[in-house]
Amino acid sequence: MKIRKVGWLVMVLTVMMFNLSSCSAWFGIKHKNGRNSILPGEAMSSRSTRLMNPAGSSIVFPLHGNVYPVGFYNVTLNIGQPPRPYFLDVDTGSDLTWLQCDAPCSHCSETPHPLYRPSNDFVPCKDPLCASLQPSDDYTCEDPNQCDYEIEYADHYSTLGVLLNDVYLLNFTNGVQLKVRMALGCGYDQIFSPSSYHPLDGVLGLGRGKASLISQLNSQGLVRNVIGHCLSSRGGGYIFFGNVYDSSRMSWTPISSLDSKHYSAGPAELVCGGRKTGVGSLTAVFDTGSSYTYFNSQAYQALLSWLKKELSGRPIKVAPDDQTLPICWHGRRPFKSIKEVRKYFKPLVLSFTNGGRVKAQFEIPPEAYLIISNLGNVCLGILNGSEVGLGELNLIGDISMLDKVMVFDNEKQLIGWGPGDCNRIPRSRDVSI
Repeated sequence: MKIRKVGWLVMVLTVMMFNLSSCSAWFGIKHKNGRNSILPGEAMSSRSTRLMNPAGSSIVFPLHGNVYPVGFYNVTLNIGQPPRPYFLDVDTGSDLTWLQCDAPCSHCSETPHPLYRPSNDFVPCKDPLCASLQPSDDYTCEDPNQCDYEIEYADHYSTLGVLLNDVYLLNFTNGVQLKVRMALGCGYDQIFSPSSYHPLDGVLGLGRGKASLISQLNSQGLVRNVIGHCLSSRGGGYIFFGNVYDSSRMSWTPISSLDSKHYSAGPAELVCGGRKTGVGSLTAVFDTGSSYTYFNSQAYQALLSWLKKELSGRPIKVAPDDQTLPICWHGRRPFKSIKEVRKYFKPLVLSFTNGGRVKAQFEIPPEAYLIISNLGNVCLGILNGSEVGLGELNLIGDISMLDKVMVFDNEKQLIGWGPGDCNRIPRSRDVSI
């Protein structure tokens, strides 16, 4: 779904204002301001009883993909009755998990698997999960038995659908397999641009809201409200829910109290090659929905100025013909790996402070801000966020979280990071990484 992607969720809308072709659902036809939505069929007689799992267990999912050239990491989830596999784009910057849906689908992109066929267990319009997806508390319901949603992402991808409940087949690290009934979106009308397109079945939303999969699992008493990931620079890696990390090896900084929706932290100061840039008071949002990292205009210009000085007199020159990313450099001959150019680049650091004291340093080595393009050039994987509407935010994307164990603890309100072997997937919660 994303190449040079920005997956950070910028707005959630429920007012359907697009006049698109009609969409008849299995369950009937209902028009909503020009775009059609699904009518509920016969609801399930009762909700599943609350499932309880021994406290402290966790869930680990292998990841597939890479920053470049694939452009995203995806996970396989088994959903439905009977459970069927779906490839989902992992996004810690948004809440809703949704699948492209055969309701039928008005606008869907190519998918690796057949479109999801929705259950009849619809989430009511005034359900707290539905309310969490609306832009305001006083939203209106055209049908009290149906929760309509529309989500637009910063890369201009949008999805319109209906919220329903279905079964997720989950394997826990204590050996227990459970069928857990949780909410997901049936997305039957997607709008995407070629730059944001990837052939995936949907999105796995792991944000901080009530509709997030981790919030739903936690509300059922199945895992702690903690998520994490380890993205390998070699491709693949894993994500986890619960206690799958060694806290003694982690650096921690508080989640910002000023942002209730995202995993953001700050203030932070940008340090380039061990030297302070004078750019401080930075807010950083950690988001797997973005392949690359985005700095605000001030930090980005400071980075470019520093790089220009560092590369002066070096045997690498700007490669304007390489359109892989906005800034690329070529050498005397094509590069094959970052190791060949590492001697020309130094680490970056975001120094997070608390009360004026440095509490944690998030290091971004050259491998975490550079790629080697298909043309054999080295390209800068940090982009100007002001050019994509991020304003003063700084988005820490996949590239800058490579080969780190990242932990987002919603219970303690902390973000942590530490060293880890992302090519080794933990099989038990007792395994330290």
